[in-house]
Amino acid sequence: MFGGKSIKLDKPLWIRVKRHADLAGYSSVEEFVTHVLEKEIARLEQADSEEEIRKKLSGLGYLS
Repeated sequence: MFGGKSIKLDKPLWIRVKRHADLAGYSSVEEFVTHVLEKEIARLEQADSEEEIRKKLSGLGYLS
């Protein structure tokens, strides 16, 4: 659950997320997205500095 908050996804991304959530056996898209975000945040939190976080996000294509 998103704690009362919601995130909007464009339709093509939502379809992809739904397909992967179903294939992986998650009970809902929300459960799948929560799990993916928790994993990614945990990975980023292992960074020693903001610069390292920026490099990781850039490497993932989130920052240019």
